[in-house]
Amino acid sequence: MKKLLLLIPIALVITLSSCSVGPDFVKPQIDTLQTYRFDTLKVDSIANLEWWNLFDDVMIDTLVLTALEQNKDLHIAVARIEEARAGLTFTGADRYPSLDIQAGAGRGNFVGGQKFASEANTFSVTPALSWEIDFWGKYRRATEVARANLLASEYSLRTVQIGLISEVVGTYFQLLDFNQRLDIANATLKSREKSLDIIQQRYDKGIIPELDLNQAQIQREIAAAAVPAFERLVSKTENALSILLGKNPEAIKNGKSLNEQQTPPEIPVGIPSDILLRRPDVLQAENLLHAQNARVGVAVAQQYPSLSLTALLGVASDDLSTLTSNGLAWSVGGSLLGSLFNFNKNSARVEIEEAKTRQSLFNYEKTVLNAFREVEDALVDIDTYKREVEAKERQVKAAKNAESLSRFRYNQGVASYLEVLDTERTYFSSALDLSQTRQNYLTTYIKLYKALGGGWVSETEKKNSNNTENNK
Repeated sequence: MKKLLLLIPIALVITLSSCSVGPDFVKPQIDTLQTYRFDTLKVDSIANLEWWNLFDDVMIDTLVLTALEQNKDLHIAVARIEEARAGLTFTGADRYPSLDIQAGAGRGNFVGGQKFASEANTFSVTPALSWEIDFWGKYRRATEVARANLLASEYSLRTVQIGLISEVVGTYFQLLDFNQRLDIANATLKSREKSLDIIQQRYDKGIIPELDLNQAQIQREIAAAAVPAFERLVSKTENALSILLGKNPEAIKNGKSLNEQQTPPEIPVGIPSDILLRRPDVLQAENLLHAQNARVGVAVAQQYPSLSLTALLGVASDDLSTLTSNGLAWSVGGSLLGSLFNFNKNSARVEIEEAKTRQSLFNYEKTVLNAFREVEDALVDIDTYKREVEAKERQVKAAKNAESLSRFRYNQGVASYLEVLDTERTYFSSALDLSQTRQNYLTTYIKLYKALGGGWVSETEKKNSNNTENNK
C-alpha cells in the first residue's frame, strides 16, 4: 500500500518535468505595406461592431440587433464554441490519472488464472487507478491543439458576426434600391399613361400617325413590365432579409429612403499590419495553424514508448458476508508499450501532420493576402463610386431636363415623337442606374467595415462624438 502511494508523487514529478516533443509554435512573419494606396487619412482605427449607427437609420439598428439575437448561423457558431470548450476539458483530462470502480461476482473452479479442485464463489469491490505518464508531452500537445481550436472557434464566431451584420445591412440597402426603382417604374408608368391618353386623342383626331400611337403604347408597356419585375425583386429581397433575421419570410419595414441614407465620414483604416490583429478570420487561421503545428508534436510523441501505471485497492472474498472483513486486496503494475517495426507507419504519421501544417501555413498567408486585397478593393470602390454617383446625378438632372424640352418641342410641332421617345428612355434608364449606383456606393462602406475586421471608429472619436451630442 505504501508503495502505491509512493508511485503517485513520483509519476507526477516525472510528468511535470517531462518534455514536449515536436516543434513549438512560432507566429508567421508577414511582409506588409506601410500604408494602403487609397487611404486618405493615414491614421489608426479600432474595430467596433456598432459601425452601422454611422448611417443614422433606426431601422438598420433594429435589423442588426434582431439578427445578432436570432440568426441561426450565429447560434451554430456559438454552439461550436461550446463544443470546443468541452473538447478542451475532455482532452486535458487525459494528462491526469483516472479512477474507476470495479465490482464483480462469480462462481467456478478457475479464478485469478488458477484452477482449483472444487468450485468456489468470488466477490470483489476494487477502485482502479490508471495513468499513462505523459513523458513525451503527447497529451500536453493534444491539449494545445484543443486550446487553439477553442480560440479559432471564438474568432469564427466573430467572423460570423461581422459577415452577418454586413449581409443584413447590405441586403437592406438592396431592398431600398429595389423599392426606389419600383417607385421610379410606377411614376414612369403613370407619366406614360398620361402621354398615351394624349397621343390617343391626337390620333383619334387624325393629327398624328398611327406610328406615334404604337410607339407610345410600347413605352407604356415597357414601364408596365418593369413594375412587376421590381415587385418580384422586392419580395425576394424581403424574404432573404427575413431569413437573416431568423424569421419566416415577411414584409420588411423601411426606414430612411435610399436617397436619405447618410454616408459615413472619412474612414481611418489604420496601417496594414493592424489587420493581422483585427481581422477575426486571420486570427482564426493563425490559431488553426497553431493547432495543426501541435498535432505534429502528438505524432512525434507516438513514435516513442508509452509508460502506463495501474493500481487496484479493494476487498475480495469467497463469501459475500465476509467481504469487508477479509482485509484489503491490492495490486500495482506498470507497462511499457512501444513499436519495434511497423513499416514506417509512425514516421509517415509525422510526415502527414507536417504536410498538413504547411497547408495551414499557406492558408494563413492566403487569408492575410486576401484581407489586404479586400481593404484595397473597398477603398478604391469608395473613391470611384463616389465620383460615379456624382456623375450619374448630373446625368439624371440633364436627362430629365432633356425629356421636358423634347416634349415641349414635340407639342410645338418642332420635333418628332422619336426624339421624345429617346429622351424618355434615357431618363428612365438613367434614374434606375443612379439608384443602383447609389446602393453600390453605400455597400462599399459595408465591404470596408468587413475588410477591416470590425469598423473604423476609434474610441477617442466615439467619446468626442458622445460629448458633442451631450452638449447640444
